[in-house]
Amino acid sequence: MTTAPLASVLFVCVHNAGRSQMAAGFLRHLAGDRVEVRSAGSIPGDQVNPAAVEAMSEVGVDISDQKPKVLTAEAVQASDYVITMGCGDACPVFPGKKYLDWALEDPAGQGVEAVRPIRDEIKGLIEGLIAEIDAKQEA
Repeated sequence: MTTAPLASVLFVCVHNAGRSQMAAGFLRHLAGDRVEVRSAGSIPGDQVNPAAVEAMSEVGVDISDQKPKVLTAEAVQASDYVITMGCGDACPVFPGKKYLDWALEDPAGQGVEAVRPIRDEIKGLIEGLIAEIDAKQEA
């Protein structure tokens, strides 16, 4: 018997090639099927940032098969949490959603050495998010 996910989370950044892909990868890896995960970009890039892919593989999370996706109103409506990472006003706002803005450095154009601290910061934010989602279910 499968159970429904506890929550649905959408990560949004401009290109959906770095921060949002790393966040989605960590959430899938750490929460498993307990949380439905989406990511999108207001102006999606052509591919996921290779430095982000490498940085994530160093910690055992494979995001190499991910592709940048365009942000849609439907994706926002289908999500309980909408977490933006520098997409400004491009994200549509719907009542009843929890919106968070994570101020993270953009890894675009940077090497893996510069991406590692961003990756580590994202992991900490994801662990906090999972704790919040779990706490809501226990309440």
